[in-house]
Amino acid sequence: MKTIRLGLLCMVACLPVLLVAQLQPDDVAKAQMKADIQFLASDRLEGRETATPFESLASDYIVKEFMNAQLLPKGDEASFLQAFTFETAPVLGPQNSVQVGRSQLKLGTEYYPVSWSSSGTVFTRSAKCGYGINAPEMNRNDFNGVDVKGHAAAICVSSPDGIHPHSKWLAYHDIGKRINDAISLGANAILLYNDDKTADDPDTTLSKKITPCSVPVVFLTKKGFDKLGLDGSPVVVQVDIQRPVHTGHNVVGYLDNGQPNVVVIGAHYDHLGHGIEGSLFRGEPAIHNGADDNASGIAVMLQLARDLQQIPGTKNNNYLFMAFSGEELGLYGSNWWTKHPTVSLDQLNYMINFDMVGRLDTSNTIGINGVGTSPAWAIVKPEPVIKGKPTKKDPAALLVKTTESGVGPSDHTSFYLKDIPVLHYFTGAHEDYHKPSDDEEKINYGGMLRITRHVEDLITELNDDGKLAFTKTAADTSVTPSFKVTLGVVPDYMFSGQGMRIDGVTDGKPAAVAGLKVGDVVVKLGDNTVTDMMSYMKALGAFSKGETTKVTVLRDGKEMKADVTFK
Repeated sequence: MKTIRLGLLCMVACLPVLLVAQLQPDDVAKAQMKADIQFLASDRLEGRETATPFESLASDYIVKEFMNAQLLPKGDEASFLQAFTFETAPVLGPQNSVQVGRSQLKLGTEYYPVSWSSSGTVFTRSAKCGYGINAPEMNRNDFNGVDVKGHAAAICVSSPDGIHPHSKWLAYHDIGKRINDAISLGANAILLYNDDKTADDPDTTLSKKITPCSVPVVFLTKKGFDKLGLDGSPVVVQVDIQRPVHTGHNVVGYLDNGQPNVVVIGAHYDHLGHGIEGSLFRGEPAIHNGADDNASGIAVMLQLARDLQQIPGTKNNNYLFMAFSGEELGLYGSNWWTKHPTVSLDQLNYMINFDMVGRLDTSNTIGINGVGTSPAWAIVKPEPVIKGKPTKKDPAALLVKTTESGVGPSDHTSFYLKDIPVLHYFTGAHEDYHKPSDDEEKINYGGMLRITRHVEDLITELNDDGKLAFTKTAADTSVTPSFKVTLGVVPDYMFSGQGMRIDGVTDGKPAAVAGLKVGDVVVKLGDNTVTDMMSYMKALGAFSKGETTKVTVLRDGKEMKADVTFK
């Protein structure tokens, strides 16, 4: 492997003349990528939501382009499509009821099923279990002396000293753990309640992200709990939660050069539909066209499918081109493929993922994530480059900002978790992210072409290197902080200075109410100093809903403070 510093150039001067001559001309490539995005990000496709007819329109287009590029089908049963199934958001069915003693409780006002619940009917009796905390190391077991087996365990969602970041019982605030502890002792139903103003009631919205337990679980409001009566009161709990299963599709095409190793080139093609879930837009539901997220990634992937057929210096690998669906739902499509591969995982050499590559801005900075996943990625250097040589003199030179970790909020993560070297290309977040305003006319096609040519240069440089070594990245061993609140901003993931730079502010959220603006750099949240994204998330973890604190930001180089209240 020749160690060079790769540039993001429309054409790298040091490439063989034959390569340059056989590539599509730049103007043709840009026109083709524009045509791709204009179709995929048109209102006709209504936001390309997974498992809808509009996903099918998008996949049909990608199949057509794969065929035009003379790729072979590598989906299910000799087709370009690979189906995957997933559960959508749970909904209440018609058969829900709770009776305590002689009182039939009213759904919504006196009780409601919660996300931890399974469906089923139980005829039982109540057993009050306090907070449901079993902490022998702290000399506390709320189940002592309580006949839990075969009973409905009534558990308060608070703790002995309330719910706040400095609680002595912070490690036991997890409701799911308390539910499972009660079930392990034989509880056949769970009745949650709340008698503490410091604790929030469980969400009335059913979440697909919470794994249901093995018994019915309902929350009793104050009115409902008041009717529960004494220990041993007869209880009948019937819960009917429906979890619909839907089907999405990956699109998979193969360029077979007769080689033992396969390079994966991928991007997701799904988006948010009308923005009912995942949108940062606070208006009425509207079509989210997702031109940058991620029609841009698909357009670059398709251009590579056309170009790699014509580049002699890339023939030592086969290439698997994949358009994933379900990324916006949680990497569903790529996760499914790595568990149901249509090419043996042992053959995979490395994976390159494009997600939001259409907004190269005037800073000329491209983010490349995952450079720690293989020693081979040492050829990607975070320096400006012109004509293959590093320089710091030309303000128009493109900058590469790298991160080590193979884990991130896009499809390369699914491959990294299977010990495959990965790179993720990203031109940064912006105010149109996950909003209806992410439209085609804002795309920088010249920037997309530079990224395409850069990847072709990279693939050519690795052509003779055989199978790349894989390394786990140190960043993955750290625990990502958890937090219950949000500031309501889009961070600038390309920012390399001290603090967290704001790239977007959501209307009505705490940052907007506090007067924070795009470009502000958060350097302190309460008493917590913010130096980067990780420290920012740790700082958020110190706060709960309803709390107010000072946020310190740098605006145009000057420090200013504002009061922010977390909702």
